[in-house]
Amino acid sequence: MLPQHECSYLPDRIAQSRGFFCSRIPGAFYHELMDAGFRRSGRLIYQPACGACRACQPMRVPVERFQPSKSQRRSWRKNQDLIVTHAEPEPTQEKFDLYARYVRDRHGREEDATPEAFTSFLYESPVDTLEFCYRDATGRLLGVGICDVCTRSLSSVYFYFDPAQTRRGLGVFSALHEIEFARGQNIPYYYLGYWIEGCNTMHYKADYRPHEILQPDGVWRELQSGGFSG
Repeated sequence: MLPQHECSYLPDRIAQSRGFFCSRIPGAFYHELMDAGFRRSGRLIYQPACGACRACQPMRVPVERFQPSKSQRRSWRKNQDLIVTHAEPEPTQEKFDLYARYVRDRHGREEDATPEAFTSFLYESPVDTLEFCYRDATGRLLGVGICDVCTRSLSSVYFYFDPAQTRRGLGVFSALHEIEFARGQNIPYYYLGYWIEGCNTMHYKADYRPHEILQPDGVWRELQSGGFSG
């Protein structure tokens, strides 16, 4: 078990996780771990284990059935001028500078913006990982998305972007692009990490529909208005 700490998502709660560090793990095995409620941060594979609280619920989108909303389609059109590339993740000074602005201006966590924390959090991965870079027509870097990839899933790890470009809706556009990438690669599921009911910062994930929630019995069930299907 990892040490207890204040919950980052729900006020007045104490959080705790179980986990382990690893240097390399097959993608198919990591997919099975995600289907058991695990995620990763850097080389740490972890699962929430917060006593009686079960608020952290893994969420995924079945790629072939995904239908973008009207606002998501607007975001897609608004960002068609961007140049998107994907490759193996590589930390650079350009990316670190963007990340530092992001965590400082969006999250007020300037103390996290060190090269060492940046590299260990995003660029040390025990699984196969892709990095999506979003640039404008001049070549200026506007956003970076990190995803873990295997034949059965594309899992969003993190997305950071230029805070001055908030009006573009880059977070929405990056998720749409990643879903389309998964569709093009015949990857059936796009994993969004944990969804927490009552946490405002998690509400956006429910906008990607249809979506499924991993239930305590280990079964993925589609969440619909008013409850679960099946």
